[in-house]
Amino acid sequence: MLTAFARTATRRPLTVIAVWICLLVLGFGFGPRVFGDLTSTVEDVPGSESVVADDLLGDLDPAGASITAVVSGGGAVDRPELRAEVARAVAEVRALPGVAEVPDPYATRGLVAEDTRALLVPVTLKGGLDDDAEEDTVGDAADLLRGIDAADVAVSGGPLLGEQMGTRAQEDIAKAELITLPAVLLVLLLIFGGLRAAALPLLVTVSGVAGAFLILYGFGLLTDISVYAVQIVTMLGLGLAVDYALLMVARFREERARAENAGVAEAVHATVARAGRTVLFSGLTVAISLSGLVWFPSPFLRSMGLAAGAVVVVDMLAALTLLPALLTRFGGKMAPASGRDEGLRFNAGAGSRFRKGSPEARDGAVFARVAHFCAARPLAVLMVAGVALVALAAPTFGMRIAIGDARQLPHGTEARQLYETVRAHYPPEADTSPVEVLIRPGAPADCERKIRALPGIAASERHRLSDGTILLELTPHGSADGPTATRLVERVRDLRGAEPVEVAGNAARLVDFRSMLAERAPWAVLTVLAGLFTLLFAFTGSILIPLRTLATTLLSLGAALGVVTLVFQHGHGASLLGGEGLGALSLTAPPLIIAIAFGLAMDYELFILSRMRESRLRTGDHRTAVVEGLRRSGRVVSCAALLLALVFAGFMTGGFSPVLQVGLGLTLAVLIDATVVRMFLVPATMALLGRHAWWAPRPLRRLHRRYGPRETIPPPVAPRGFTTGPHRP
Repeated sequence: MLTAFARTATRRPLTVIAVWICLLVLGFGFGPRVFGDLTSTVEDVPGSESVVADDLLGDLDPAGASITAVVSGGGAVDRPELRAEVARAVAEVRALPGVAEVPDPYATRGLVAEDTRALLVPVTLKGGLDDDAEEDTVGDAADLLRGIDAADVAVSGGPLLGEQMGTRAQEDIAKAELITLPAVLLVLLLIFGGLRAAALPLLVTVSGVAGAFLILYGFGLLTDISVYAVQIVTMLGLGLAVDYALLMVARFREERARAENAGVAEAVHATVARAGRTVLFSGLTVAISLSGLVWFPSPFLRSMGLAAGAVVVVDMLAALTLLPALLTRFGGKMAPASGRDEGLRFNAGAGSRFRKGSPEARDGAVFARVAHFCAARPLAVLMVAGVALVALAAPTFGMRIAIGDARQLPHGTEARQLYETVRAHYPPEADTSPVEVLIRPGAPADCERKIRALPGIAASERHRLSDGTILLELTPHGSADGPTATRLVERVRDLRGAEPVEVAGNAARLVDFRSMLAERAPWAVLTVLAGLFTLLFAFTGSILIPLRTLATTLLSLGAALGVVTLVFQHGHGASLLGGEGLGALSLTAPPLIIAIAFGLAMDYELFILSRMRESRLRTGDHRTAVVEGLRRSGRVVSCAALLLALVFAGFMTGGFSPVLQVGLGLTLAVLIDATVVRMFLVPATMALLGRHAWWAPRPLRRLHRRYGPRETIPPPVAPRGFTTGPHRP
């Protein structure tokens, strides 16, 4: 397959480029239509009790969603001129066709704060409104309420809060992209030393994003797509395109130096055959890592898996087809790698030293010295690095996830202003969403009494619905999705047994989301691990290397999640990033960090293993393979990690907590994996295992020899005036 890709790219480069231009036009022509039907819902699990109960409540209760305005500042809110302003706004909002009720805040108990410094104006919409009608009504009502002539007016809550959070997330991600793209281009210029080579990763990125948008448009015809999925496409698309292009272009320049007299086409063939194999396996491993998200019925997680998987596959295909065509057409003007990039000659023993003035003494020496150090002291390196990573990962054992509230938004935003004003002037439970309990006809007569007697209830209200169903609105102590609220949901469900009682509300959604994760996660993990193990075995022919890879990757992933938990759950250092400790992580952050970081970690592992494998097949010595593999791949891995860290660090320039959490988690995961794991743990474990690292049972060895991928292993390159040792195929 790779040979066919290389042959097509070198024989018909303009045709390949034209095909990708057509894909680009189609992608950006049809792909953006996906923006018209995105969902901002994160916590809903289709078919779960909370969603079914909420739908039932919507059918039985004539009232729909609600928003709230808070009026404050400028002294007491009961002064005559403000009363007139509020009365005018209330009358105008009541006249809107989609509004069911707006109570008189001055005549309704609890809406004027006891200190008379704040005033609440709740607006209840009519039930049964379609999405467009609800959006229009919410927007019109919010505009009228903001028109109240007062010092401070903030409107949020209900669907408006979800819209404000989604808008803020998109703004923060767009801001991150504007910051990181120029920074990435600058670093690419420094790495490649020329605009032509630096532009190649960006061309692959644009092609990958266009293709992924087109695929997302197709998915959107069949299932819901999250608004956050579009941003993941651009973020991951840029990162992987840079990774793959960096690897391919670096190998192309090396092959140009190897076969300088043979021409560009031969260098492209060799690049696709060798580095292309790594890109192919890397793309497949990343796609398999992200495919675990598709196991979850949550539209948020599933669309994230589909979006990320789509951009990975398109980036991989672009690197294997478009990039070779571009190299064929324009690569002749790129300078081959200098002599300092190739030419390796050293003894296989641990005590070997570079010759003074040799090419490897000038480039790659740092990585080779690190590999020698780790190979000479593998147990010490394992102990120090392993203990450090385990210590960093320790906070994950106390990690909590929550839907979150307006505290996730930065200070100064409208929703945060409303939250802080209510907290300052009203009782703690005033803005807490209740746990909604539906007691259907046929339930025991004492069911309501038993439920009301449960601990953790701060206040309760009772409503009888049209079919005789009793709705209990139980306001818990603490936050709407805090430990008290979720325990209340679990107690109600335990108490009801098989009786017709259903629970809805934010806390119930969170409980159902956690249950969904616990139920589906084992299957997702099993699928991902089995797929990765199979691919890594096919790549290396070993069963120990896949096990070692999975173990070290989990260590780096745990360390990154541990730091995120320490910062955003417990609040240590959160203010430095513009956030604060919230007592729990956003339920969106851990799944995204785990899936994306795990896939990217496989990227770096394969970059290093491919070079180790080449050296081992060429020299037959495992110690040489460890040192040469890290020496020849360390620069690519380091540059790729630096670029990806820049991309992900850009997500910490905003103020929306979930985006900050994902940005910090992915930045740390990339940096920890590319340094501590790949530069220290990989050579240490490979040296400790020795020749057994490449071991597999005899039946599996025969299977790999028969069906495993094959490629020609090149001899080491010797610059002019420098000779290599004897070559052993």
